[in-house]
Amino acid sequence: MPARRPHSLNFPEIARAIASDGEETLYQSARRNGVRLVGACGGRGACGTCVVHIVEGAVELEGGQAEADGEGGTGGEAAAGGAGTRKKWVRACRARARSDCTVEVAPRSLAPVARAEIGADDAEDRLPLDPAVVGQDVSVPEATLSDTLSDADRIARALALPLDAVDLQAAVRLPQVMRDGGWSLRVFRRGRELIGVAPAGSRTLGLAVDLGTTNAAGFLVDLESGARLASLGIENPQTAWGADLISRINHATRAGEGGEELRMAAVAALNALAHDLCRAVGAHIEEIVDVAVCGNTAMHHLLLGLPVAQLGRAPFVAAVRDAVDVKARELGLAVNPGAWVHLAPIVGGFVGGDHVTTLLATERHWRAVPASLVMDIGTNTEISLIHGGARLTASCPSGPALEGGHISCGMRAAEGAIERVSYEEGRIVARTIGGRQAVGLCGSGVLDALAVLHRARIVDDRGRLAAGQAVVEETNGQRAALLAPGVALTQDDVRAVQLAKAAIRTGTELLLREAGLRADEIGCFVIAGAFGAYIDVRSGIDIGLFPELPPERFVQVGNAAGVGIRMMLASQAARARARELAEGCRYIELSTFPDFQKTFLSHIGFGRKDTLRRTA
Repeated sequence: MPARRPHSLNFPEIARAIASDGEETLYQSARRNGVRLVGACGGRGACGTCVVHIVEGAVELEGGQAEADGEGGTGGEAAAGGAGTRKKWVRACRARARSDCTVEVAPRSLAPVARAEIGADDAEDRLPLDPAVVGQDVSVPEATLSDTLSDADRIARALALPLDAVDLQAAVRLPQVMRDGGWSLRVFRRGRELIGVAPAGSRTLGLAVDLGTTNAAGFLVDLESGARLASLGIENPQTAWGADLISRINHATRAGEGGEELRMAAVAALNALAHDLCRAVGAHIEEIVDVAVCGNTAMHHLLLGLPVAQLGRAPFVAAVRDAVDVKARELGLAVNPGAWVHLAPIVGGFVGGDHVTTLLATERHWRAVPASLVMDIGTNTEISLIHGGARLTASCPSGPALEGGHISCGMRAAEGAIERVSYEEGRIVARTIGGRQAVGLCGSGVLDALAVLHRARIVDDRGRLAAGQAVVEETNGQRAALLAPGVALTQDDVRAVQLAKAAIRTGTELLLREAGLRADEIGCFVIAGAFGAYIDVRSGIDIGLFPELPPERFVQVGNAAGVGIRMMLASQAARARARELAEGCRYIELSTFPDFQKTFLSHIGFGRKDTLRRTA
């Protein structure tokens, strides 16, 4: 069969035109060209979030070609748009261009991010500034026939410190920078390694990144003062391959270049953060001379290009556990060529460096009481129970539902996302980020909506949407609660949240059981993560996500992982402490508990099932 000819895809809302090779889907074309389409399942056709409207042109829907009437449609139709055609939304991951097309993207894909979750904690100031990289201006005597020391030796003499190593790229630049500056320059060293040179007066900057499954948060830090100069949060571009870790692991292991695609997507995120943060403060990107990164085990491995197949099946063994230091240029980072990247140590399984940095940043909270629980809620939720000098740690595959992923109207925390829901005088009242017209539902809104619907008995204890309620409608054989015009929570959405909250609550209960504690003995319940910063804890208690504890025992710390990785960037002592914390955590694989499934099923519903009695 002859190859299909390429076509042009025009996206007027973002003023972009891209090429489609005729064989790939619209979703694949968008992903390859950096056009963002929400696609929680990574283009497998399982979620329906990547819908687009074909304004002009024709596409072939999966299953073959047939004429379409422009409304609705099933697999196998060829959708044609144009004047007088009713708006038709098709799944981009199931449509291939058969002509040049003009494509309208759904509002949820276009909404500007309103919550980057970059945190605003000054916890890093608790440690003395002791960075791994030091920058200082030096002046050296001009070379003469009677003084023919090498340029590197002149620097060592001026520093009164022998240099054990000189980075090759630093050596390449050294002669020119030294002579252009009249024998004065700024040198950057990491211990006794000369890693870089720059004109005198240049800044000594560091970049800290919390590389999350959904978002990446970056922080530009002045390594001479410890001050945070700028912060920025962006979506992790790996979401184009799926909102959850398993989708990405499968792509990395099953597609020929899948692992490298995901690695380069992570590198692109780090480079974008470095570029935009430097531009925000008028700095040159090569003034970034040290980088520290934390992430869960999968993000850690994908960034480093490590194999991830073993993470996709039991017993979920990491390739390396300890902290890793690698040259930035080996990863492809566009910072100072001689800079190093320090990756935080991981604990085990899917408990990665982001949880270690969360423990580091929140230590003042969990050390203050005899028994504490630290929970970092996200696509993969990590939990540590600290009691009697022991730290029991587990991960829960909670999925993206609590962050708006795999939800029919789910979206990131952007303008127009429903973030709060209440039930007033028999009607649902939704509040959106930015006060805009509702276009979707973000994580805090999902939790609120479910709690409100349950309180109003629109959702029963088993999670079923009740028929006959004014806000409940039925479409295509599935009930849905209408939250705002065009935004509804379906029965499948409720089930997705039930699975997520049951996984998290099961982790809490089994760790308590392992420690021989009751839930009411938790003196401090630390909730971390982007999702955890904005949720209503009361709603979490009402649906059974959290045990019923007094409100004052809960501490919502936001992006503690971002705080912790800034601490590690600013202080070598913090790096050492992070290693101690990682080594001191006892990783628990929850699935090894004989009654894991029984406990999980007991928390699927919304009735109160707090474990308040000591379990043998």
